[in-house]
Amino acid sequence: MINDIGNADRVGLMQKLVAMKVEHRDLDTVIHRLAGDPTHDQLHLTRMKRRKLLLKDQIAWLERQIDPDVLA
Repeated sequence: MINDIGNADRVGLMQKLVAMKVEHRDLDTVIHRLAGDPTHDQLHLTRMKRRKLLLKDQIAWLERQIDPDVLA
């Protein structure tokens, strides 16, 4: 846990968090589109789903680091 992080560090973490949330949302959109396509590459789809889950975990961890008093 990051105790007493400085404003610059906090801003950096928040920017990283926003970028990760955007990537997570974009992956969600692509996954839904590919899942409806019968010619999709199943391996590629599985890898994207795993990446999305990893991002979800990383987002939750970052949120706890930025504001440890709030349940993420």
